[in-house]
Amino acid sequence: MDQVRSYVQSAIDGHGLPGRVVASTNREELLPGADCVVTAVSIGGLAYRGEPYWSEVEIPRKYGIEQTAADTIGVGGVFRFLRTADEHLQFARDMERLCPDALMLNYTNPMCMLTWFHSVGSSIENVGLCHSVQGTTKKLADAVDAPYEEVSYTVAGINHQSWVLSLRHRGQDLYPKLWDVLETHESFVEDQVRAEMMRQFGYFVTESTRHNAEYLPYFRRTPELCEQYGVPPRDEVSMENVRKRSRMKDTGLDDEGEAEVPPLRASHEYASLIIEARLAHDAFAFNGNVMNHGSITNLPQNCCVEVPCVADAEGVRPTFVGDLPTQCAALNKTNINVQELPVEAVLRRDKEAAFHACALDPLTAAVVPLPQLREMFEESCGLPKGRC
Repeated sequence: MDQVRSYVQSAIDGHGLPGRVVASTNREELLPGADCVVTAVSIGGLAYRGEPYWSEVEIPRKYGIEQTAADTIGVGGVFRFLRTADEHLQFARDMERLCPDALMLNYTNPMCMLTWFHSVGSSIENVGLCHSVQGTTKKLADAVDAPYEEVSYTVAGINHQSWVLSLRHRGQDLYPKLWDVLETHESFVEDQVRAEMMRQFGYFVTESTRHNAEYLPYFRRTPELCEQYGVPPRDEVSMENVRKRSRMKDTGLDDEGEAEVPPLRASHEYASLIIEARLAHDAFAFNGNVMNHGSITNLPQNCCVEVPCVADAEGVRPTFVGDLPTQCAALNKTNINVQELPVEAVLRRDKEAAFHACALDPLTAAVVPLPQLREMFEESCGLPKGRC
């Protein structure tokens, strides 16, 4: 926390900006009068290292399930939600008391489960934010040499499994060009799961190959499939991420953790632009995770969807999408089934609902017979903060 405070303060001081930085773990001190609250937390341990995360990867691995992120659905996603939900809901409870009109901007995974949980469990307006839509559309624009600032798109579905329904450059449909380069462009050769999904289902999907392989029954059933589609076990990915983090030089922190003056440049994350729109009475269009109140007409009402939204001083307004392509909606529904049950498990304190979520997970069901799945579930319930 001290490093983050120092980093932000150095930006304010170094660029002569107005603002006051308060670093505290006391929400009674921080929340009164807030307009927006950003949540990005890990409950129980580090987000992607150590315990209990590593057991959420290793216990399913004993039963043949290889996860890469274990943070969205699947056994890892379910148990991450179970250890996160109550603590995360307390944020909303404190906001109800101290800043009831504030907007919660949530970056914590599992995104759909938490958005769903907050929406039915509290009165606080909330929206889940992810960078997979802007990252994916930028990747596609680059692949066909279209200037990204001139590209328009419609993307909708669920978090980590939204569909690029249209991609246009100055009104021209870019999908024919994408089909032309799908087999040859290096970005698709290295992104085999999403390339295969486009071949077989007709649309490009958000989130990376290594993430998407977890949400489907096709790519991680055997070591041979993992190798074929370039989705290595989590330990290899983790080590590579550690190496990447050690090479990062643009954080504004030197080797001793002291803050240098960081450059002022916007990232591709949505939060700051939503806050600006809310406070400046402007409007900002983005893709957000919200409850489905008619936005996508062939997905269940009152599930969590990722759709185009507009943020302004009045809040966040989802826009109307209509029907997804039937095959895309069908794939989304297999994941929505898994997202709904953990929310019910926590709200009703129903252990069986959590088991059913694991049993209905597409990858888990493709690999593990039900009796062994029950055994794996009970073993996972013994984890600290498992909350079964």
